[in-house]
Amino acid sequence: MTPQLRNRYTDLIHQTFFFPRHGFEVIENHLHFNGIDLMALVKEYGTPLKFSYLPKISSQIQKASELFNKAIAKHNYAGKYFYCYCTKSSHFSFVINEALKNNVDIETSSAFDLEILSKLHAEGKFETDKYIICNGFKNEPYAINMAKIVNAGFENLICVLDNPEEFDLIASKTTNVTKLGIRIATEEEPNFSVYTSRLGMSYKKVVDLYHSKIKDNELFKLKMVHFFVNSGIKDTTYYWSELARLVHVYCDLKEACPELDTIDIGGGMPIYTSLGVEYDYEYMIDQIVFYIKTICDSRNIEVPNIFTEFGSFTVGESGGILYSVIGEKEQNDKEKWLMIDSSFITTLPDTWGIGQKFILLAANNWDKEFQRINLGGLTCDSQDFYNSDSNTNQVFMPKTEDAEPLVMGFFHTGAYQESLGGYGGIQHCLIPAPKHIIIDKNEDGTLNYQVFAEQQTPDTMLKLLGY
Repeated sequence: MTPQLRNRYTDLIHQTFFFPRHGFEVIENHLHFNGIDLMALVKEYGTPLKFSYLPKISSQIQKASELFNKAIAKHNYAGKYFYCYCTKSSHFSFVINEALKNNVDIETSSAFDLEILSKLHAEGKFETDKYIICNGFKNEPYAINMAKIVNAGFENLICVLDNPEEFDLIASKTTNVTKLGIRIATEEEPNFSVYTSRLGMSYKKVVDLYHSKIKDNELFKLKMVHFFVNSGIKDTTYYWSELARLVHVYCDLKEACPELDTIDIGGGMPIYTSLGVEYDYEYMIDQIVFYIKTICDSRNIEVPNIFTEFGSFTVGESGGILYSVIGEKEQNDKEKWLMIDSSFITTLPDTWGIGQKFILLAANNWDKEFQRINLGGLTCDSQDFYNSDSNTNQVFMPKTEDAEPLVMGFFHTGAYQESLGGYGGIQHCLIPAPKHIIIDKNEDGTLNYQVFAEQQTPDTMLKLLGY
C-alpha cells in the first residue's frame, strides 16, 4: 500500500511542535484554547477579536509562588518570597483585580500607577499593608503621589532610587517615615550597544549614598537592593554572573546597613511565544534561591527576602487575538499573501516595533493541505506584515479552496500590546481597535464571557481628532 502523503496542516503542526500543549487542542478541526472553542467565539463575536482569559493570570502567579516556596524549603532559606505584579505590562482593571485575588504586591512605574492603587484601596481591594515597589525615573508628580500614599498609611511603599538626586526629591515631599530601595545598574550583554544599563546607579555610589544621606535621616529606612538583568531570567553565563555580582553588592551594603533585608531581582521570567521551546521554570527558580543563599552564607550575611516583579509572565499567556482572512494576493511565483481584517501595527505593535514573535495557529481547516504564505495587514504601510521565521519570511496556513473562510489566532499576546498600540486612541490609517472580550470561569467551572469594549467607532476617532 502506498503511504499517505502527510501534507495536512494538522500533520505539519504535530510533526514540527510539541502539540497539544499549553491549553491548545484540536477538536473536529477547530482549535480550542484552554477549553474555549475559538470558532464558536468567532461565530458569536466576529473578528478581529481580542480576548483575555483571566484564569491563566491566577495560574501563573500560583505556579511561580509555589516554585519559589518549594526552593526556599529545599535550601532551608530563612527569607520569604513576595510576588509583585508589574503594572506596566497591562493596567486594565480586570487584570489587576485578578492578580490581587492571589495576594500579590504591586510594582509601579509612574505617578498615575499610584492613582490606580488609591482607587483600588477606596474600593477595599488593596490594603495598606501591601507592598508597593515604586520603580522608574522619579519626577515631581511621582514623588508627590508617593508621599500621599505614605501619608495615607501605606507603611510598605518602597521608593526605589534610580539615582542619588531622587533622594533629595522624595525628601522634599514626605513628612512620614518612608522605606527606600536602591536600584543597581546592571552590565549589559556583550553584544549590546552600551556597556551599562541607563537604569539604576553604579554599585560604587551605593554605600556612599547610604552613609551621606540615608543613615542618619530618621525619616528614611533603606530596606531593598533592586536590580533587573535586561536579558530576562535565562540559563546563561551572563545571567548567573550578573546575579552573583549583584548579590555581592547586596552583601556589601548589608554590612553597612543592618536594617537592609530585601533583594528584588526584577522580572523577565520567560513566557511561551513558540510551541517549539521548553522552559524549566523549577530549575531556574531553584538556582536563583541557591545562588543567593550560597553567596550570603559565604559572606556570613543573613539571607534577604526575595521580591520578583513579573509582568509579562503574569498576564502575557492570558491574551489572544483572532483575525479572519478577507483576501488573497499572489505577487509572483513564490509569494502568496493572505490579507487579514485588521492591522499588525495597530493590534500587535511588538511584531512591528521589535520583531516579536507569538504563537500563531489556524483556528479552523486543520484537515486541509498546508501552504506557505505571508500575512499582510490593512494599512498602506510596507511594514504591516507578519512572518514567523527570519530565514524563510513565511508562515504556514491551511489552503482555503473548498473550505470555510480561514480564521487564525495569535496567542500569549496579553502583555504590552494594548498600551503600546494606544488603546482607545488614534491608530495608524484609522484602523479601529477591535472588540475586546473577557473570559472567566464560574464557580461550577463553566466559562462566562463579557464584552469589555466594542470595536472602535468612527465617531470616537473623529472626536479625538477634533472633528
